[in-house]
Amino acid sequence: MHKVLITGGAGFIGQNLVHAWRTARPEDGLVVLDAMTYAANIRSLEPLIASGSILFIKGDIRDAGMVRSLFDEHKFDRVLHLAAESHVDRSIVDPEAFLQTNVLGTFTLLKAALDCWRASDTMSQSRFLHVSTDEVYGSLKLTDPPFSESNPYRPNSPYAASKAASDHLVRSYVVTYGLPALITNCSNNYGPYQHPEKLIPLMIIHALEGKPLPIYGDGSNIRDWLHVSEHCRALMTIIERGSPGETYNVGGRSERNNRDVVGTICDLIDRAFAEDPALAARFPSCPAATKQSSHSLIRYVTDRPGHDHRYAIDSDKLAMKLGERCHITFEAGLDQTVHWYLDHQSWWDEIVTGGYKAWLDKNYSFRTAV
Repeated sequence: MHKVLITGGAGFIGQNLVHAWRTARPEDGLVVLDAMTYAANIRSLEPLIASGSILFIKGDIRDAGMVRSLFDEHKFDRVLHLAAESHVDRSIVDPEAFLQTNVLGTFTLLKAALDCWRASDTMSQSRFLHVSTDEVYGSLKLTDPPFSESNPYRPNSPYAASKAASDHLVRSYVVTYGLPALITNCSNNYGPYQHPEKLIPLMIIHALEGKPLPIYGDGSNIRDWLHVSEHCRALMTIIERGSPGETYNVGGRSERNNRDVVGTICDLIDRAFAEDPALAARFPSCPAATKQSSHSLIRYVTDRPGHDHRYAIDSDKLAMKLGERCHITFEAGLDQTVHWYLDHQSWWDEIVTGGYKAWLDKNYSFRTAV
């Protein structure tokens, strides 16, 4: 039995990880820490909170006193650190928030873990997993091989730079203090519970509401897409079987340019409406409701500053060393994701309309300290 801390557990990847961990390892004690900023959502965690299956704590990872008190009380021997500001566009507008959370917050967690595990002489039995991004490696040309763990860091946005800095902090704690930490760098995630500002849910929701589908530049930017369920499975494997001090890339082996991703979403929505006439009544503003193509909503807009052209992940190390491979094709995963958003309109509609915040304020008064 392990005592587990998941930071950022109300975020997109975090809440999927909480569910995956609780299903696979029901005997573990599980504490979820999240600052509950705009991208957090605990709707899917509500049954686990109400039943006492997890302890949810609203708190900021930069709060050193609160973080240390959690370690002292719960004696964590597993930390999965996902808390981060992660939206590139927001980092261009307000880079300071990304430095505060992604760098200083990571430092606070590292210090608490090191102090606690040293004091209890449990360093050898404990593990700290820092979840990072492929954006730290910069951008690839079309002919370049995918990023491997040996690629140099060349971040091109304030978000990527803040994650690169946090990666370096983690590595320094391994080398200098012997902290049993690991780092993962993942490609673009997609799947259930992703905030509507991200590309795939944004395009799905806009298409259903008949709104324009904005694509940066000419849509040729390429990303390697990873279904969140596969990412969560890999994280659980890495923290238990990975070697402390190592970095593992986690990728979906599914490179697609943005133009094709949006086009595929349009095709899937059009097909769903053709197969289920009831969708036309639910989403009358969608072109597919009147047998038109959702492709008509696509608009090309001015590219954003510092927009990396291509990411791709070489995850051979993860496959060869730990036996973890992706099994969900992008086409199957995207079809599943489109249908999840069709089936969970109330979830995303609350976010889009602001109803979720009102529900949260009414139903929850969080524990903010130990």
